[in-house]
Amino acid sequence: MATVTLADVARAAGVSRSTASRALSGSSLISLETRAAVQDAARALGYRVNRAASALRSNRSHLIGLVMNNLINQTFHTIAEVVQRRAAEAGFQVILCITDADPHREREVLGMLADHGVDGAIVMGTGRNRSEIGVLREHGCAVVHLIRSVAGSDAMTVLADDVAGARAATEHLLGLGHRRIGFIGGPLEADSGRERFKGYADTLADAGVGGLDELVRRGPLTAEFGSEAAASLLAVDPPMTALYAANHEATFGILPTLAELGVAIPDALSLICHEDMRWLALWRPGLTVVDNGAGELGAIAVDLLLNQIRNPSADGGRTYRVGPRLIERDSCRRIDRIDGGPG
Repeated sequence: MATVTLADVARAAGVSRSTASRALSGSSLISLETRAAVQDAARALGYRVNRAASALRSNRSHLIGLVMNNLINQTFHTIAEVVQRRAAEAGFQVILCITDADPHREREVLGMLADHGVDGAIVMGTGRNRSEIGVLREHGCAVVHLIRSVAGSDAMTVLADDVAGARAATEHLLGLGHRRIGFIGGPLEADSGRERFKGYADTLADAGVGGLDELVRRGPLTAEFGSEAAASLLAVDPPMTALYAANHEATFGILPTLAELGVAIPDALSLICHEDMRWLALWRPGLTVVDNGAGELGAIAVDLLLNQIRNPSADGGRTYRVGPRLIERDSCRRIDRIDGGPG
């Protein structure tokens, strides 16, 4: 059987060989209609791009690394889908790397990406491997930090505005009359853990509400911690009237624990969760959430990365923020003031 060549694909699509080549590489100079026609012709003929030969010719691998702690987090899941789609449209393949938030495993993954000569990497990691990030950058690899910053790195960073998101959640509960507002958050070494707690604590302080240390639980990004934290907070007397679940992974433990203990939402406890996912709207009652704009975070990160790949001299070191949105459902209710405090 004769080997199908790029010239065969071009002839079938009715375009020049150079146009076919650019279309299959995802060039932005080729219209979507022409790109689709060339791709259809390639599929019909069984043509496959020789990536190794292409990399040698262009000094590009057309590979992008996507490094993340887990796929339990819905934000990570959404970002992975967005990055995969946008990268494919631009002619790049994505190597998805899950590290389980293990700095050693992350270090190995970053080294593997360097060995494979990836053109770029989006890193949603532990924040503890600055030197390995530096090695990637020194080898001409574009890098964007996403969700978590890395101290001392000169790569671009895209973050959710978690302080603003936490403020929105806390202000909403204060506006409903709540003053004993519990908080379950992530570790302070994580941007989200540190910034969401700051937004919560600063908003309470601005409202003249203090002395709630007994209603704060911070810990690892796990369902097990969420279950333990929820049970612990429910044992505090006087009780909290509202809970801000700012640790997304912990939500997978918080909700079953509240259900098992028969805590009626919102009659016995008003609840706001940080980071949306489809089944939070389907929970009964539907849960009010802070939407951190996961899709937009992913889109900005991949656009910045592709721009760096195409323009290596693009400015680095900038930080971009995506604003939050409070989505009100049925998990919060207004209460009468019972503590006699200010406001």
